[in-house]
Amino acid sequence: MKDIFFFDSMLTPKIITIVYWLLLTAAIISGVSTMFGGYQQNIFGGLGMIIGGVIGARIWCELMIVLFKIHENLQKIANKSDITKD
Repeated sequence: MKDIFFFDSMLTPKIITIVYWLLLTAAIISGVSTMFGGYQQNIFGGLGMIIGGVIGARIWCELMIVLFKIHENLQKIANKSDITKD
């Protein structure tokens, strides 16, 4: 718990997984509702929305994870250089 309060451990990478699944669900629901919903039924628009939403969600979440992986690796390098200086 101390790691989270003093920002020694990152909480956001764990949350990104949940956000990814929420974005996937939203993309599928909006695509299906576009395909079969109410006034204007648009099969190809719905499929495009599903495919674009899934790919877009994946790319966004991967970019966020990459930022945190860079942070992790920089922390390792900083810790390694602190050990060699002593």
